[in-house]
Amino acid sequence: MPIKTCFFDMGNVLVHFSHDKMCQNIAELCGWTEAQTKAYLLDEGRQWKLERGEVTEEQFHDELCQATGKALNIDEMRHAAADIFWLNESIVPVLHQLKAAGMRLVLLSNTSVTHLKFIERNFSVLELMDDRVTSFEAGALKPEDRIYEVALSKAMCEPHECFYTDDIEAYIRKAATFGIHARLYTTTERLLSSLQEFNVVSG
Repeated sequence: MPIKTCFFDMGNVLVHFSHDKMCQNIAELCGWTEAQTKAYLLDEGRQWKLERGEVTEEQFHDELCQATGKALNIDEMRHAAADIFWLNESIVPVLHQLKAAGMRLVLLSNTSVTHLKFIERNFSVLELMDDRVTSFEAGALKPEDRIYEVALSKAMCEPHECFYTDDIEAYIRKAATFGIHARLYTTTERLLSSLQEFNVVSG
């Protein structure tokens, strides 16, 4: 059966990002060291709670204010947390090619509302998506079953009619257990080879 829907990860596929830059930005805002900030955000799992939708931006802000002892501006916090992305320009023509061929494009991303809104404001790449599945809205992080189940509910086709690319091997392997044709993203050139493999684009 031909591929009808393509799922795309966001971070390091549609846009590149740096967690180090996030920690630097937040550290500067809070007056912490980068090591303190990394421990607070990443090692202790607060960023993942935000990405799972377990806490809101407002709750995250309140907890950060309490931890730092500072009355931080929430918009400044949002910007510091999200000004960490830059467009993967090489993939944009591929998305346009897929759209022109009538392919359904769906975002499938572990992300927070803060990061998603920043990308929507600063890049047009998400406008090419027909639908989206985000971890904070699904209440689950890849590679948990639920987020793939939500994705397939938005595919508008059977799992074996879906293609998925992500830069993390574990997420690719999990998608394959659902019957999705999944390939690791390393470069856009390799992505094109994978799409040619499934006759999604011509050689």
